[in-house]
Amino acid sequence: MGRKGSMIEKHINSNYLDEKMTLLIYQPESYSPMDNYHLCIMQDGNDYYQLGRIATLSDRLHDNNEIMNTIFVGIHYKNKYDRREKYHPNGKENEAYIQFLSREVVSLLDDIYPTYNLAKSRTLLGDSLAGTLALMTAIRYPNTFGNVIIQSPYVDSSVLQVTESAQSLDKLTIYHTIGEKETAVTMTNGETMNFLTPNRELHNILTNSSANFEYYELEGGEHTWKYWQKNMKHALTSMFN
Repeated sequence: MGRKGSMIEKHINSNYLDEKMTLLIYQPESYSPMDNYHLCIMQDGNDYYQLGRIATLSDRLHDNNEIMNTIFVGIHYKNKYDRREKYHPNGKENEAYIQFLSREVVSLLDDIYPTYNLAKSRTLLGDSLAGTLALMTAIRYPNTFGNVIIQSPYVDSSVLQVTESAQSLDKLTIYHTIGEKETAVTMTNGETMNFLTPNRELHNILTNSSANFEYYELEGGEHTWKYWQKNMKHALTSMFN
């Protein structure tokens, strides 16, 4: 069955990244310039469309009135090394990427779509390192991005430190999942890492903060799209209901 909505490609010649970036935008079938829309901006964009089946899910959830008017925006990476440089807190292009996202992407989307122009109507969605990027960006720019969906984010001591000292958590709504079996995840550099324990530490910090958040440990969950995809409907209906 074909998609009901429209997939549109937009390009940004980013001054921050000094490269041409592609945005893959999915409008619901019922799209009208007379209505206002929420934005869900996804890092690992192609993965969310292909493996997360976001477009199909968007069709279904809009048809059944299970989510508010939402436009999905996917931004992808060139390869796993490019992804690490942009998404990892210590990546060479991380700072430039955060500026590209919060300034150039938001500016373009607000120009071409009838959005609410409010932080609460912009959500960052990401898995693993893309989840880390989403959380770190929203903590820094809570007046730009009010919501975050993080699926099995990479969490290290610097992420915990930034979250713990953040003054902005009361402005954020966070949906956070981690799989019960994510105790030995193989990373880009070939090393394995326990994702479960630091994610539980992140959860503890959020519990003691004024953030509005939901947290789930996925039963039998591993660090794969199989589990992120299974949880996608719940994540979207929780955030955009």
